Amino acid sequence: MLASVTVFIFNDALIKLAFDHMPPVQAIGLRGIFATLWCLLALLVSGDLGKAPLMVHPAVVARGVLEAAAGIFYLVALAYTPFAIASAINLSTPLFLALLAVLLLRETVGWRRWSAISVGFVGVLMVIQPRPGDVNAWTLLILAASLAGALRDILARWVPANVPTLVVSLSSAVTVAVSGCLWIAIDGWHPFGLMALGYVIGSSLLLACGYQFLMLALRTGAELSVLGAFRYSSVLWAIAIGFSVWGDVPNPLAMAGIAVIVASGLYILHRERVRAAERRR
Repeated sequence: MLASVTVFIFNDALIKLAFDHMPPVQAIGLRGIFATLWCLLALLVSGDLGKAPLMVHPAVVARGVLEAAAGIFYLVALAYTPFAIASAINLSTPLFLALLAVLLLRETVGWRRWSAISVGFVGVLMVIQPRPGDVNAWTLLILAASLAGALRDILARWVPANVPTLVVSLSSAVTVAVSGCLWIAIDGWHPFGLMALGYVIGSSLLLACGYQFLMLALRTGAELSVLGAFRYSSVLWAIAIGFSVWGDVPNPLAMAGIAVIVASGLYILHRERVRAAERRR
């Protein structure tokens, strides 16, 4: 799960850089095309290319649609929202995921885990320090993306075991590519340079890897409310990228927030180990 979080946040940074050279939807469509090619190449190398038709399974298709919705909503809003603010709002996903896991999967989430998830989100707010003016239509669109992402992760539990993880990743990439290209057909094509192409190709490779890492994590059988909490670690990468690329330096309150995020993640991991030990007795 940590691997998927890491590659997704770097993917977001690269695609945001591409937005400086082309409209967001064009970048999203191109990224989806290249991610599809990466997934097809991986299927060819693994010998599972013949199983690609399994991507039409209803659960896989529905998950792909939610993936496209989450990706397009978030990235379009990202073009008009500061990187750190967008990353923080997107971290409402663990809260949605924990709630949906209780309602739809009948997971048991005790008060300790709810508290740790909530404290982790408070830590995110300490890092980002949003102001009233930061809440607008774009931030609400990111919130919608977070909800779609949580539903996508729930659906992963209903994907049949005989569908290879790479096929699920391919379905996500194809759906994003088709959605983006349809929008390009409406909005028109905008020329761009080699640097922008490099950003898109790099982002697409990270996206394909992120799809694969995420699906592998979701198929481990671990409770989704536990896995979702580790998304909070992405804010650490968001700060590092913000400093390296845009020169953003966290203040003391943000540094305290980082400590809170790390502590909440470590506590959730500790509690899961305790519960696992109790189940083995």
